[in-house]
Amino acid sequence: MGRFVEGEDRAQQVLLPPSLEDYVGEDNPVRVVDAYIDELDLAALGFARVMPKATGRPAYHPSTLLKIYLYGYLNRIQSSRRLEREAGRNIELMWLTGRLAPDFKTIADFRKDNGPAIQAVCAQFIALCREIGLFAKAVAAIDGAKFKAVNARDRNFTRGKLKRQIEQVETSEALAWQTGVLQFRDVTLAEAVTELNRYSESKLRVDDPALAAEHLSGAFAAGDQDTFAETLKLYLSVEIRRRGNEILVEPAGGAPR
Repeated sequence: MGRFVEGEDRAQQVLLPPSLEDYVGEDNPVRVVDAYIDELDLAALGFARVMPKATGRPAYHPSTLLKIYLYGYLNRIQSSRRLEREAGRNIELMWLTGRLAPDFKTIADFRKDNGPAIQAVCAQFIALCREIGLFAKAVAAIDGAKFKAVNARDRNFTRGKLKRQIEQVETSEALAWQTGVLQFRDVTLAEAVTELNRYSESKLRVDDPALAAEHLSGAFAAGDQDTFAETLKLYLSVEIRRRGNEILVEPAGGAPR
């Protein structure tokens, strides 16, 4: 092919085949998905089939299916059939699942059986990505030109309609505690701890003023202090210690208080 860049011969054999690890860079966001899900207590979050049955064909672990779904969520791949195809050809998904490729029915059933738990995990993951700077706010530019167009009433927005929708979202967040979920949006750690302590005999405690002033966002199960404390390790550089019925949240490497 002359002076063109040439690819490798498909039939070329190599002594040491390349590892999947070589294809996923250290700064690839897929590594965040992997680390995040591996730290979750899926049983406490309400996922089904976390404990395998003693008989029958082995099933896929919920964490594997959750990784596939969360990867699709971040990359706008919603169809379970598309996720099945991507799991067999997408290098990032192969790395994420260890070359496992569940069929579309398995992926669809997982989504159907774990809807509320998946929704809470995705919301919390987006908040985490914003905290660590993986996501940035988009900028939209709009000019003043007017064009004749046809648009359904529910697909066009005015300032009043946007205001009502924002109020509906804020109201739903305020009433989320009635379903056992506490939602925080850019609150301090001290405020979140105070609210969580209302729903459990085990009390979270943060003595360090700088740590207490850190801001966080996310959705957490009311009364599940242990999961909240473990999740903090993903957000902040902290250590967790127990003392009686207290869960102490301290700066990593700090002296015990």
